[in-house]
Amino acid sequence: MNPLLCLIVKLKNKIMKILFNIIIIYSIVFPGHAFSDQAQFVRNSDSLDVNNDNDDFCDHFFVADTHYLSKQLNFFSDIMYDNTGVYVLEQGGGAFISRAWLSQNAENTIDVQYFIFSVDNIGLIVTDYLLRAAERGVKVRIMLDDLMVDADTDDVLALDAHQNISIKIYNPNLNIGKNWCDKIASLFTDFKGINQRMHNKTFIVDGNVAITGGRNIADEYFDYDHEYNFRDRDVLLIGEVSHNIQDSFDQFWNDEISRPISELVKLSDKNYDFQSVYKRLHDYACNPDNFWLQIRNRIKNIPSTFEEIKSSGKLIWVDSVAFVSDIPGKNNEDREMWGGGITTTALIELVEQAQNEILIQSPYLVTSDLSLGLFKNAGMRGVEIKILTNSFASTDNIDAFSGYQRNRKRILDTGALIFEYKPDAQIRKEIMYNDLQAELDYSPIFAIHAKSMVIDSKITVIGTFNLDPRSANLNTECVSIIYSHEIAENVRSLMEKELQPENSWEVTKSFNPDSEVGIFKRFKTYIRRIIPISIL
Repeated sequence: MNPLLCLIVKLKNKIMKILFNIIIIYSIVFPGHAFSDQAQFVRNSDSLDVNNDNDDFCDHFFVADTHYLSKQLNFFSDIMYDNTGVYVLEQGGGAFISRAWLSQNAENTIDVQYFIFSVDNIGLIVTDYLLRAAERGVKVRIMLDDLMVDADTDDVLALDAHQNISIKIYNPNLNIGKNWCDKIASLFTDFKGINQRMHNKTFIVDGNVAITGGRNIADEYFDYDHEYNFRDRDVLLIGEVSHNIQDSFDQFWNDEISRPISELVKLSDKNYDFQSVYKRLHDYACNPDNFWLQIRNRIKNIPSTFEEIKSSGKLIWVDSVAFVSDIPGKNNEDREMWGGGITTTALIELVEQAQNEILIQSPYLVTSDLSLGLFKNAGMRGVEIKILTNSFASTDNIDAFSGYQRNRKRILDTGALIFEYKPDAQIRKEIMYNDLQAELDYSPIFAIHAKSMVIDSKITVIGTFNLDPRSANLNTECVSIIYSHEIAENVRSLMEKELQPENSWEVTKSFNPDSEVGIFKRFKTYIRRIIPISIL
């Protein structure tokens, strides 16, 4: 290539990367409605409806038997040492109640690791469960990525001040403790660093039970949002592989890239009343007016949750489950923006070993030459590939969609079949709780957020990995790889159902449903084409 032309290309890519980071920083320096209106559970008393007459509703919080979880797990003592109990959490309500039950019955430790932990209804309720666990002596560790922490820092410090709660922030180079000048400076001095995020999602109790998968902690991941909900998937794991998940959490917690919140920011008021914070949070969670009816009923029935899981026939014991996680500071070496990762390598190997069929669900489908080559080679081996991703009408991420849109024809050229999720997919009536939907006289948008893959009806992958360069090269990710025909068939059958015409559009070279959206969304997505696909 002509040296001058090469220099121009490099300068163009650098400018595009800077523009992309300006978009990120703008959303943090000048937060929009979704961030600025989040509830603050200390200062904004209007956001927390306090009701002190609901003691009966809070009876479910008090655990008569402090060794109840141990007794439940003793039932599996002969099998859980070298096997893993696998229970796939398809419904958002069930995923929420499972976390609540585990928090309520934890005996020693709770470790949680999330990319997003919102200060909305679900976020506040989950926080209250964690606080109550800490108040009865359980050690709680919370690790959050710096980018998406939207709570008031005094509120977070109040929780961290509890003797049994510790909070760390992963890669705090852009948000916590940074003013707008610091944020702008990071754009120019730490471009790669501010793009390296912790996308792992784990919820570990007593080192023996874990939940991991696609869900963050926010209303929309648990069928609770009035406007927009994600169809997502987690997996509850008991026994052998949970120890590997615990080891991964410990590795992140102990790495120097994770910093205690108390080292990053200080209280704005030295006389801050921590106990009033805890009381206000408890009052919020004890007020049944803050829950829809079906959530209130299920919270009251929490004591039966684990019994229901055991008797459902869907808790399946598997002798081979692998938990694969990237290491903290993924690609910290000088490899620009595309150094791969442990999870990337593991998924490539699974695709290369496929013999008959690969079913994929990914909310974002931003392909690279590498992934396109993998699809093409698999097709040449006779492997059928079906991919379900979001349509223009259902997507929440127009940056990623712009990248997918540019490469859609190239994906089809590999022989892969593409299906795009409908915003009113009828399967929501099966996956979401019917009584929740009955509360509304309209249908919230329903979008795919599950990151899953089923290979040859034998192997199931459930995790945090999106099919995009960001997951492949920048964000730390984690996946559970489950070697079980029974699990694979269960997940596959639901994935196939979601490909049906009432749930998704099949895209061809002559048809896509982009016309389903308005001109403004099309324009906003079109201007995102200046962003290089390699960093989406």
